[in-house]
Amino acid sequence: MSSPQSSGLKLGRVDRAADIAADVWNACANPSHRDFNPFLQHAFFCAAENSGSATPETGWTPCHLTLSENDKITAILPLYLKTHSQGEYIFDHMWADAFERAGGSYYPKLLSAVPFTPATGARLLTSAADDAGETRQAKALLRGAEQMLKANNLSSLHLNFVPEASWKMLGGENYLLRKDQQFHWLNDGFESFDAFLDALSSRKRKNLKKERARAIENGIAIEWFSGDDICPTHWDAFFEFYIDTGMRKWGRPYLTRKFFDLIHESMRQDILLILAKRNGRYIAGALNFIGSTTLYGRNWGCIEDHPFLHFELCYYQAVEFAISRGLHRVEAGAQGAHKIARGYLPCPTYSAHYVTHDGFREALAQYLSNERAHVDNDIEILNQYTPFKKETDHEIG
Repeated sequence: MSSPQSSGLKLGRVDRAADIAADVWNACANPSHRDFNPFLQHAFFCAAENSGSATPETGWTPCHLTLSENDKITAILPLYLKTHSQGEYIFDHMWADAFERAGGSYYPKLLSAVPFTPATGARLLTSAADDAGETRQAKALLRGAEQMLKANNLSSLHLNFVPEASWKMLGGENYLLRKDQQFHWLNDGFESFDAFLDALSSRKRKNLKKERARAIENGIAIEWFSGDDICPTHWDAFFEFYIDTGMRKWGRPYLTRKFFDLIHESMRQDILLILAKRNGRYIAGALNFIGSTTLYGRNWGCIEDHPFLHFELCYYQAVEFAISRGLHRVEAGAQGAHKIARGYLPCPTYSAHYVTHDGFREALAQYLSNERAHVDNDIEILNQYTPFKKETDHEIG
């Protein structure tokens, strides 16, 4: 690829994450001066691609963009050429339908995201140690991605679940800005789960305690596994849950069995597996990834239905673990206003979109302006229904 205007910088492209050395990728994805995000690690992208989960055959063609200075990679934009919009969690199916009814070809498109993972994190991965250097490298990557769009006559480039600061920068670079919401648990310095309960109103506290008791009343025991304590039999059980629930919920689960073997080999120290056991066998489980400040709830599945067991494994156990580790936040995945009653609060999420067709871009800009206002209003309303005592301020600005 041609070099960006910034002197001394050279753009390149690789066809899989494994073509970049792990230490080079990770120096850009998780430098020591930033919070650690497990989903940005080289190992996660390699597991998704090498397991057959994110591949050209599944509609995810890797085409990661690199930026080099003096022949050393100093920044990376993870990119996929997508032939559909599945596994993204930022829904643009209506956009695709409208564009194609007007005679255009929406697919393939370019996407910068972590495959199958609705977690906020950097997409413009830079190794620069200061804001000016980060901005310079990030803009060089954007210009390179825009070159790819034009050279291949593609409709659009999407950066999903970006940090708010990146989102604002992208708006200044002529990207369309989209806002949505998730529900996150925020640690207000709680020293124990009981301390968290004490922050709730009396009625909500009683309801939560009842739910937890109901979840385990059928002789269910709950176990945590992390690092070397995770065994192949645990993954076998969890994959059975994942497939069973995924087939009922989505029709085709995204992740292969090999994916879980690969993350076990390379990332098990960053994993929390919560399993429920009854009558000597595992019946349900929740997979979480551990960051330096955040616990990320990722996948859930079960082979037996029990009242409130999903809430217990995915929400309450995650809160207990976060408190035990002093983590600041639990991100429990996409959607779900029912999480509010469990102490999870509405938080905005951000994405940015570069559209090449001027007319389509203008129409989307108006749509997104109205959508952002709706999301802001929705968050404001939902914050009135949190379970916390009124004197405790847990609102998100």
